[in-house]
Amino acid sequence: MADLDDIRDGKDFGLDKPVQTEGYFLKGCSHLDWGTKDRLSRIFRPDTGRTVMLAFDHGFIMGPTSGLERVDLNIVPIAQYADCLMGCRGMIRAAIPPTLNKPICLRADAGSSILTELNHNVVIDIDDAVRLNASAIAVMVAVGDPATEAGTIANLYHAVDIGQKSGVPVLGVTAVGKDMARDATYFSLASRICAENGANVVKTYFCEGFEKVTASCPVPIVIAGGKKLPELEALELAWKAIDQGAAGVDMGRNVFQSDHPAAMIQAVSGVVHDGLTPEQALELFDTLKADGV
Repeated sequence: MADLDDIRDGKDFGLDKPVQTEGYFLKGCSHLDWGTKDRLSRIFRPDTGRTVMLAFDHGFIMGPTSGLERVDLNIVPIAQYADCLMGCRGMIRAAIPPTLNKPICLRADAGSSILTELNHNVVIDIDDAVRLNASAIAVMVAVGDPATEAGTIANLYHAVDIGQKSGVPVLGVTAVGKDMARDATYFSLASRICAENGANVVKTYFCEGFEKVTASCPVPIVIAGGKKLPELEALELAWKAIDQGAAGVDMGRNVFQSDHPAAMIQAVSGVVHDGLTPEQALELFDTLKADGV
């Protein structure tokens, strides 16, 4: 308890200085709760407004796919170079050391695998996300799929409801079925639907006319890396996305399936945060590779 005999009147109230009303650095997020913005600022670097997310949640539908046979050997050594880790709760608990102190974007829906029809999912309990100290939860939305569109949008809506109660942001992930066109019209529609239903961040794919996708989405967009590409092509993908308004990348296979994953994720970070061109980033990749990184 404070010493009641030594209570002093305040003297410096800064009467000649206006109260600081600092804005928030991510679009569409200024009016969110303090805790939500705090968590988002762990994922996105405030100095650049961007993020490099390392995705290793593929196993929840694919099992031990190439590059993820041993997460403790494949992901943990390179996690230090990512701004955020995207994984599933079982693998995070089993293989990711909490001493890494990296923000987690938790894959929060599950229910089917590549052996059956995808996206018949349910959302996990928000209490488990809080127990994992997740900085965000990620939920798939299958816009345009007659069998799963309504259910996955309902999942997103539910995730936003429960996330807001605990100050946990929601990442809406746009799924692309085999019959869906991968163009700006589709991705603009899918991304906007995620945002309209409350997603604080949207993960989608790069396409021609991508600037229309980012311009029409009122919240930050990060791009999915997609299938494995040659290193220069993956770096070009990241550069084009950032140049056309993306707030970051969420790469998995283009990092952990590279012959030199640690060098690759640092090269991607150079594009996202340091403004490197794809060619400059490839030079960085080659230098780190030569140094045995």
